Amino acid sequence: MEELLWGRRIRAFRKLKGYTQEEFARLLGISVSVLGEIERGNRKPSDEFLNNVTSVLGVTFEELTSIK
Repeated sequence: MEELLWGRRIRAFRKLKGYTQEEFARLLGISVSVLGEIERGNRKPSDEFLNNVTSVLGVTFEELTSIK
C-alpha cells in the first residue's frame, strides 16, 4: 500500500512541475518503464531514487511525503 501512495505523490508532483514521464525518467537516469511501475505502485522506490526525485523536482522530502 505504501508503494501506491509514493507513486501517486511522485506522479502528482511530476505533473505539477510539467514533466512528461519520458522527460522525468531521463532526468532521473531511469527507464520510463521503471518510473511507470513506481507511479502505479508496483515497485517500491529506493531512498536514493526519492532523493533524486526531490532534487529534480525542487521539493523537500517533507513536501513529497506530506499528505493533506
